[in-house]
Amino acid sequence: MTENIYLYYTNDLHSHFENWPRIVGHWKERRHHHEKMKEDMFLLDVGDHVDRFHPISEAMMGKANIDLLNKAGYNWVTLGNNEGITLTQEDLYTLYDEATFDVICANLSTIHSPNPSWLDSYSIQTTSNGTKIAVIGLTAPFYTFYKQMGWEVVSPFDKLDELLEEIEKKADIIVLLSHLGINDDEAIANRYNSVDVIIGGHTHHLFKDGEYINGTLLSAAGKHGMYVGQVAFKWDMANRKLTHKSASAYSLEKQDEDKETEQLVESYSKQASRMLHETVAELSHNQNATWFETSVVMKEFVRTLKDWTGADVAMLNAGVLLEGFPEGPVTRRDIHRKCPHPMNPCKVELRGDQLMEVIRQSHAKRFMELKLKGFGFRGEVIGRMVFDGVDVQSRKAQDGQEYVTKVTIDGEQIDPNRTYTVATADTFTFGRLLPEIANSPKKEYFMPELLRDLLLETLKQMP
Repeated sequence: MTENIYLYYTNDLHSHFENWPRIVGHWKERRHHHEKMKEDMFLLDVGDHVDRFHPISEAMMGKANIDLLNKAGYNWVTLGNNEGITLTQEDLYTLYDEATFDVICANLSTIHSPNPSWLDSYSIQTTSNGTKIAVIGLTAPFYTFYKQMGWEVVSPFDKLDELLEEIEKKADIIVLLSHLGINDDEAIANRYNSVDVIIGGHTHHLFKDGEYINGTLLSAAGKHGMYVGQVAFKWDMANRKLTHKSASAYSLEKQDEDKETEQLVESYSKQASRMLHETVAELSHNQNATWFETSVVMKEFVRTLKDWTGADVAMLNAGVLLEGFPEGPVTRRDIHRKCPHPMNPCKVELRGDQLMEVIRQSHAKRFMELKLKGFGFRGEVIGRMVFDGVDVQSRKAQDGQEYVTKVTIDGEQIDPNRTYTVATADTFTFGRLLPEIANSPKKEYFMPELLRDLLLETLKQMP
């Protein structure tokens, strides 16, 4: 006899709740179909379900996300970096207390206290015909961030070396929920023969039909719930072996929404609005903000960043403010809506010649107009870089390019050999946006504060 087993999954929802009612509607249809066919189906999430850009996740620190996963009937969930390093240690420690699914993340543990009761390295569930499916969870190892938040994250490869032999003896099928990104997923597939399927996330890649590497099936469904994924197994019950596996990711654009879930999300939205309605500042003047100019509120924002971090120089891109603030009361919701990014302040060390190069790069038209996606940024474009602690003079050429003509600190030219401390958003320590900052050997992250916490302090001091 052959047993048909189905796994369905989401990854990198990032609190895009506008897609969630369609997803749940689809799960309900799939569950009804498989029950009629007497087939087992399981639901999994690969992390970054929570994203504090959304008012619901901000107000309830991810607890509403967990309730939505519970009500949808999920079986396994792992953590992404948005659960792991944008919440405080206490909020993450209690995030899954009410979870009715298995939470698995093998390479994460606490440093100074026992692990939370919900955290496991892997979990094995048994189908109605007795087939044992083991699911391992792994998350991206942002070592410095986790350490500052009271957690330890270790190499996912070390954990797989430690666990796989044990799991192989206990399970018939091994599935990896990987919030590591496509490069690590490919490396794992090449290195470990016993992992049957890797369901991936973090880098928002999309495999519509799955990919095979060294006999391991890789699957991933993009981001934001625009696609969902399916993995199908055929298990030979007599010979106890996997005879077929396939994967697909598909759009739910035409899927009907589940009305009950739609009402639940709307209820949470209203609750979040009430929770974020607290007035936290009062402005006596309009504080306009545009992405390609240095506004008063951005200038003060950057000054707060410099003072907060104790840096020599501070810099923030004007695109972090989606819009300005009108005269009158400012609520927590206003601040969250206009500065939604889960980004932390940070401070790096740069030589004077490196700082000059950063300033030049940030004045390039292509840099200011870049439509940045990811790295914590939830805005539209990077915008003009605004500085404090350094005086930057520039001129615009006929082609629209802007060229830096003079840079001074306290009236003196930057010393190319001197080391300066520079405060900015942690976004610029990732990738290749500003290589000098990303490659700085000394970085200090300020956590759990987000940029909008410093914006709040700025607005409190505004006239």
